[in-house]
Amino acid sequence: MLINNEDYFQINSEILASFPKFRLPLNLFYLREEIGVLEPYYKKGTRMTEEQVEKLAELCQQGNVFVARSDQKIYRKHMLRQIDLVLQDQNMTPDEVAELCIAAVVMRYKNYYEQPVPDLLELVFRDVMVITEYIWQDKKRIEPFMKRIFRKAQPARHAVNTMIIGTWLWLQVNKEPTRKEFDRVMLALVLHDIGMSKVPEFILKKTQRLNHDEMEKVYQHPITAVKIMHKSDLKFDELIRACFEHHERLDGSGYPQHSKGAQISAIGKLAAVADSFSAMICERCYAKAKDLDTASNELMQDQRYDRDLTQKLAKACAYGGPLTALV
Repeated sequence: MLINNEDYFQINSEILASFPKFRLPLNLFYLREEIGVLEPYYKKGTRMTEEQVEKLAELCQQGNVFVARSDQKIYRKHMLRQIDLVLQDQNMTPDEVAELCIAAVVMRYKNYYEQPVPDLLELVFRDVMVITEYIWQDKKRIEPFMKRIFRKAQPARHAVNTMIIGTWLWLQVNKEPTRKEFDRVMLALVLHDIGMSKVPEFILKKTQRLNHDEMEKVYQHPITAVKIMHKSDLKFDELIRACFEHHERLDGSGYPQHSKGAQISAIGKLAAVADSFSAMICERCYAKAKDLDTASNELMQDQRYDRDLTQKLAKACAYGGPLTALV
């Protein structure tokens, strides 16, 4: 709704109920239906009476309560910790939903990476399940997420990049997935690299070539990830395989098991492509970022990766693909 050059969006009862009852952090407006004009109802920071709260709830039930888009930052900050509200808010655009969801998962993953304990894992799990519910309703909703992948390295950003790219690829090769499969694959992809949380930070920030002992610590992170997941009692097959196999390669040159070809699971092959691509396109302390087209074509020409997946990834970076805007 556009009134006096100001953009407003409707707020529903479920979202209103998620705010403090008497003192809200944003301005509210109500629609005077008889004249079609929005008028101020509540000024942020003030305290409402019981009567005002009851009247506000009534107006909200009628669909007559609005928030100015100029308060979008406040609204977004509130929803960042309760992203399930995007399933209720019909006024957010797909781009706004994607941006909010990505920011939320980055925040949750960062906290979990710093302290990989079950309580923080539960928050990652919860937010990822909101995203799967949102995309499950319309698979094309993955595309605004694809347009928001990160180009600078950081563990949480790498995890989210891998989740987005891997999920898109998975949907290309699984045309009739079940909801359970979809939930598990997206969660597996975002958690695949959590073992790196136990690698000493000085190794991760080192710009020179790693020595033998340092490389051994890095080589252990897939096994460490599996141990973390078992300790958290989250151990479904897709997750364990993604954690354990994302550095395996079809020719046996990967680690930690040096598995070959069919010995590597489908989710392991998927995670390998998504993880490698996500690393290649991000600027790291020891390597410059590659442009998306270069990275995808290098992977497509590398026989150590699943050819079908790398071809589809290259198409995503080609003209008209969902990653075109970032190339």
